[in-house]
Amino acid sequence: MIYIGISGYDYPHWRGTFYPEDLPRRRWFAHASRVFNSIELNGTFYSLKTPAVYERWAAEAPRRGFVFAVKGSRFITHNLKLRRARPALANFYASGVLALGRRTGPFLWQLPATYRFEAERLESFMTLLPRTSAEAEALARDHDQRLKNGALLEAAERTALRHAFEPRHESYFQPDFYALLRRHDCGFVIADTAGKFGYAEHVTAGFAYVRLHGSRRLYASRYGDEELDQWAGKAESWSRQGRDVYVYFDNDARGHAPRDAQRLALRLQ
Repeated sequence: MIYIGISGYDYPHWRGTFYPEDLPRRRWFAHASRVFNSIELNGTFYSLKTPAVYERWAAEAPRRGFVFAVKGSRFITHNLKLRRARPALANFYASGVLALGRRTGPFLWQLPATYRFEAERLESFMTLLPRTSAEAEALARDHDQRLKNGALLEAAERTALRHAFEPRHESYFQPDFYALLRRHDCGFVIADTAGKFGYAEHVTAGFAYVRLHGSRRLYASRYGDEELDQWAGKAESWSRQGRDVYVYFDNDARGHAPRDAQRLALRLQ
């Protein structure tokens, strides 16, 4: 499958361009999930959500042909820097993630540009990551008192879990990191960041994961037809290799993301 979607959906400045003027904000997710076959949940990066929030997403999304990508907590990636992360991971997986069931796509772990690649740090963290919903349930049962709004400890459906890493420090763009990802069957995120951070194209797992933040201006520039043609060709190539492909547009600042995602999806129909 090739999944084309947007990184986040709750953008007030999209009203009147992507969202109809009269559409209530509470219906934005339902609207977006019927335009795209995947959405990358990025609010999960900033704070722990509640089981009720995940259950609402699960209820409003199409039952077939749609998957969620879930951005991992920045408390884990940025504050803890992946160290001593098991309690925080338990809280993350107990916060409601298990409600998504079989529509759970990859978990995105965005690594900041503030610390270098250390194989031991990454190896230890990847070993903690659950690879099935049953493993996620077991991890979630170790949650602590920081979950103030309840915990969800039973998966809606049994499913395998995938993980992808988006590095931003230049030291990650080297063979040892790619080999580590392959060893743990974790994806390398191919991220277009208008030259702000490093860039490489490596597919290190049984799926490809792409984030398009803007090729000329970070989060702000529109993708041209030639650029979208190239990305369509790459997605088709990875798909022919038997890999699922996930592509998310994060050039949201001027409302380009949903339009560019639709233009790419049309090329891949």
